[in-house]
Amino acid sequence: MSDFEWALTNAFNTFFERQRINAIAYRLKQSRFASQVMDILVDSRQPEYYLAIECKSLDSRKAKALYFKQHFSSSQGSHQLARETDFLTKSGRNGILAVEFRRGTGKPRTAYFLPWGSVYKLYQEGEVGLRLEEIEKNPALERKSGEYEISGLDIVRITGYYNIASSQDLLEDVRDIE
Repeated sequence: MSDFEWALTNAFNTFFERQRINAIAYRLKQSRFASQVMDILVDSRQPEYYLAIECKSLDSRKAKALYFKQHFSSSQGSHQLARETDFLTKSGRNGILAVEFRRGTGKPRTAYFLPWGSVYKLYQEGEVGLRLEEIEKNPALERKSGEYEISGLDIVRITGYYNIASSQDLLEDVRDIE
């Protein structure tokens, strides 16, 4: 799993450097006895690049879906999706779920970005997870020489797609303006 996280961190930083964008991606240290906020954070003054990314890597030969109970933790009295959504809401970061499919020896891996809000909505609605086919409806990240490549379109497509603010939050914002 950590290989995928490092590969994405490197891909983000390569993209930022190539495009001369003032942003930095970094992988948070994991500790066995402490919960981790998200796998990768991206800091930038540009809102579309102020990100938090949760990474999941699945053996697509064995898994039929990314299950909310099996592939996400439940600790500290709450589900990982709820804890991380709370972090996103409080920090103002855009959330991404990055899913990698491992296909076996000699076959290339593929990765997909999913907007956090749509994943969390499915969890709230009581879905058990995301079928692999649903994940694959999203465009796969490009790969060159075995490395993931991220484009501006990959990020804008995800960050502009789904806001996790509830309609109640929106109503409060309108009342504040009046």
